[in-house]
Amino acid sequence: MAKFSPRAFKTSLFGAPTIVMCSAPGNKFLFSNENKLVTAWWPASINKIFPSSTQTSSNEEMKKMRKLLPQFLRAEALHRYIGIMDSIAQRHFESDWENQKEIVAFPLSKMYTFWLACRLFISVEDPEEVATFSQPFEVLATGIFSIPVDLPGTPFNKAIKASNLIRKKLVEIIKQRKKDLAENKASPTQDILSHMLLTPDEDGNFMHEMDIADKILGLLVGGHDTASATITFIIKYLAELPHVYDEVYKEQMEIAKSKAPGELLNWEDLQKMRYSWNVACEVLRLAPPLQGAFREAINDFMYAGFSIPKGWKLYWSAHSTHRNPEYFPNPEKFDPSRFEGSGPAPYSFVPFGGGPRMCPGKEYARLEILAFMHNLMKRFRWEKLLPDEKIVVNPMPIPEKGLPVRLYRHKN
Repeated sequence: MAKFSPRAFKTSLFGAPTIVMCSAPGNKFLFSNENKLVTAWWPASINKIFPSSTQTSSNEEMKKMRKLLPQFLRAEALHRYIGIMDSIAQRHFESDWENQKEIVAFPLSKMYTFWLACRLFISVEDPEEVATFSQPFEVLATGIFSIPVDLPGTPFNKAIKASNLIRKKLVEIIKQRKKDLAENKASPTQDILSHMLLTPDEDGNFMHEMDIADKILGLLVGGHDTASATITFIIKYLAELPHVYDEVYKEQMEIAKSKAPGELLNWEDLQKMRYSWNVACEVLRLAPPLQGAFREAINDFMYAGFSIPKGWKLYWSAHSTHRNPEYFPNPEKFDPSRFEGSGPAPYSFVPFGGGPRMCPGKEYARLEILAFMHNLMKRFRWEKLLPDEKIVVNPMPIPEKGLPVRLYRHKN
């Protein structure tokens, strides 16, 4: 940006000429020209790890997915999941936190978000089944943005094998669900899997088993990886900033005191967690799990003095606006009040992307993060065991040693 232009510059990524967009107007330009000038693009490695059984591109598949998801992730549907999120968070804390003096935050937050995704997408909730299922996902996540060299032992090769293994397991679950639905042992509305099995496309065709397995695989990856990174950074910043911790604690304890014993969280409770969500947003600003995403030019056009030929790639980066003092004064400072009132300037805060391709799971992520924060604050204070732990990016930012912390249980 310093060398070429604070608005955009040209480079080469994944072997393709790429324009990197660095400003809020650049984000706006990309998000508002979706399917007119640009379309989504993924590196070839993604298509190899997530090959679609229908032989269409990942783009076509994503479009289908976007049609399916709104019914499942709309507000009314999400209201039903809050109790489930709360009860799984409670079970998670009881089994993995409460009898420990020290824990490692990242793997545990991953267990929580993955357990939740398994429960809500495919109704798998036995902790042991979830644990064996989660191992190949670890391998998969590391290989997604690796160099696409398919030789034994490379992260890419391991990811392809892991994705095939997960698909096989998913097909078994799908076959069993088909039987259960036919015999009325399963409910048509219980999760996204039932929804996919029973919803035809516009031509009246139902999805093939392999095709459903592909989609569920993508959802399980997207539905837990990014949220667990965010939860980990929330734990990190609350350990470093006692005054922020105290405010979140106060807000969460008020809600906890208003509940009868055994009563689960509901929609109204989550609407009261305003400060807690501002804290989560400030974490998403400073450590966005998704660094950015690609588009491909589908026509020739001009932007910021560049003429961009059809076929070139464009990349928008969350960091370039999230840490820009023009949009966020004193950008390195952790300040949740940035999100009060009307919040940051449009298109400057983009952890979920924007425009028609904005992350469809944004509201789902908000609810699972707040349910976790509520259960965490009710139980503990904590301190970091490694004061200067390095942050590594693989493919999301995570503390190098997984953020080990010492727990202190509240007396009450």
